[in-house]
Amino acid sequence: MSTTAVNLALAAAGMDSANLQERKDVDVLLIGAGVMSATLGAWLQDLEPDWSIEMVERLDDVAVESSNGWNNAGTGHAALAELNYTPQKADGSIDITKAVAINESFQVSRQFWAYHVQKGNLHNPKSFIHSTPHMSFVWGDDNVEFLRKRFQALQKSTLFRGMNYSEDRDQITQWIPLVMNGRDSKQKVAATWTEMGTDVNFGEVTRQLIASLEKKTNFRLRLRQEVRDIKRLSDGRWQVTLHNLASGENRLLTTRQLFIGAGGAALPLLQKSGIPEVKGYAGFPVGGSFLVTENPEVVQQHMAKVYGKASVGAPPMSVPHVDTRVLDGKQVLLFGPFATFSTKFLKQGSLLDMFGAMNGSNLMPMVQVGLKSFDLVKYLVDQVLQSEDDRMEALRAYVPQAKQEDWRLVTAGQRVQIIKNDEKEGGVLRLGTEVVTSEDGTISALLGASPGASTAAPIMLELMAKAFPEQMRSPEWQTKIRAVIPTWGRKMNGDVALTEKILAETCRVLQLDYAPVVTPNAANDEARETAHVVGK
Repeated sequence: MSTTAVNLALAAAGMDSANLQERKDVDVLLIGAGVMSATLGAWLQDLEPDWSIEMVERLDDVAVESSNGWNNAGTGHAALAELNYTPQKADGSIDITKAVAINESFQVSRQFWAYHVQKGNLHNPKSFIHSTPHMSFVWGDDNVEFLRKRFQALQKSTLFRGMNYSEDRDQITQWIPLVMNGRDSKQKVAATWTEMGTDVNFGEVTRQLIASLEKKTNFRLRLRQEVRDIKRLSDGRWQVTLHNLASGENRLLTTRQLFIGAGGAALPLLQKSGIPEVKGYAGFPVGGSFLVTENPEVVQQHMAKVYGKASVGAPPMSVPHVDTRVLDGKQVLLFGPFATFSTKFLKQGSLLDMFGAMNGSNLMPMVQVGLKSFDLVKYLVDQVLQSEDDRMEALRAYVPQAKQEDWRLVTAGQRVQIIKNDEKEGGVLRLGTEVVTSEDGTISALLGASPGASTAAPIMLELMAKAFPEQMRSPEWQTKIRAVIPTWGRKMNGDVALTEKILAETCRVLQLDYAPVVTPNAANDEARETAHVVGK
């Protein structure tokens, strides 16, 4: 680029050449130093080791926002416990489609982590992942009936073999004494239990992956770098204007491939690019907080992630759960989340974030969602107005003997739910995560929330299929991907031998608990559905 062109670019960004630090070209630029960028960086360094990669982050360290262990529940989302992934249809049957897809995706992430443990890029699995039973727990006739039907439906999938179901109070007390002790003896309860659940510190996964990337000479991490502008050049590359928050200097970085993995900030950054694919997208921020206890006498009474049923109108991330966590090498208990509302898109963002992302293409979808989401609005208002006593009352519904002095409130991360314009329905609130890519695949971003980090490895495979379609079809890339993900292109669901093989291998490498499941007569559906009903 000529000096004149550089000066014109800087002038358009409100800068001048006097404070230009440098200009550099890279093959791939990753915006955001969270688990998504770290995962994509790890993929690309394996697939194309000669490509130059730079990662930029606005904050002063990696994994500070959504990926940080204290900013999420750390659930290895495999749909083993999360009731919102198995909705009840109008005819009363349970739809397990989403649960199966999420479980398949999590198995890909497990294979990805196991591969990087074996390569030495992730070290000491106990530093980031632990076996933690996953449970669903409900009370009341209708909820018990729902959970029973859910369990029976999941038994038709090979991915959920080994799950146990019980309505027996003594059995459930053995599983979760903290939840059962002090509970009304007349209350009808039910629970499912599986030992294949995990607690994951996604912040630690992120830190270790980025540390491994930094060992390569063609990778560079830059902190305190704020993206001020994104423009497409005439040759198809992307020019990114970066402001160094520490020095005040500015620089231009040109890249042929750009990924925005900046959590809640991904939407406004993608809007800067001007690509038509982002039109109609808006973001609805929902924050959260948790009650946490570190009292050893309480913590030692509970070893599970226990999910209940969400309140009417509550977003999926607000499903109540009592979680065993291992953070900073210490076991703690967490209960929540309690929804909070802020117009920030990031925990360390600006109150103007939501308004700054509004434009002519997304204002109407936002209004339409607001008009259709009375239950959600009411839920958020109720949550924001909660007192300390209200939160303790919610906790005691799950931990009847909880003492207020044992628990403290911790603010978690911000999540931004997707609002988009649907041709048939108008503005709709989309749950989950969504990859948005330009037509030519040169710029892409990840929008949305849960299950998020749990499925980072398969989500980045989906992204690469859009960004690098020719390479993804090449024998070279396919061979390398299968070395990381042996099940790539295959379904574990329906294949008992493959499921058990992959579970056994990833458990061995990741040092997780594993017990092979003895399969009942597959031809006998009734036996299959009742094989793991315990405590009767």
